[in-house]
Amino acid sequence: MTLYIGNLSYEATENDLREVFEKYGAIRRIVLPVDRETGKRRGFAFVELADETQEAVAIDDLDGATWLGRVLKVNKAKPKQPGGQSNSSL
Repeated sequence: MTLYIGNLSYEATENDLREVFEKYGAIRRIVLPVDRETGKRRGFAFVELADETQEAVAIDDLDGATWLGRVLKVNKAKPKQPGGQSNSSL
C-alpha cells in the first residue's frame, strides 16, 4: 500500500518526509512529484512503508495534523488511472 500525502507544503523535501515517516517503520520509497514545466513541487507526495499496519497507524496519526504550516491529508493512495492520470484522494 502507498500513502497519499496531500496539502503538503511546497517547501517540504524528501528528507523532511523521511524524518516524519521513518517513525512508522521502514520506508520503501518516497515520491515527491514536481511540475514538468516549472520544476516546482506540486504540493503532494506518495510514501510507501514496508508494513501495511504501520501505514494505517501513520494515517491515523497524521491525517489532519498540521505540519510546516499546512493541515495534511493522509490516506491510502488510489491506483493510477489508465492514461497516466492518478486518482488520489483530496
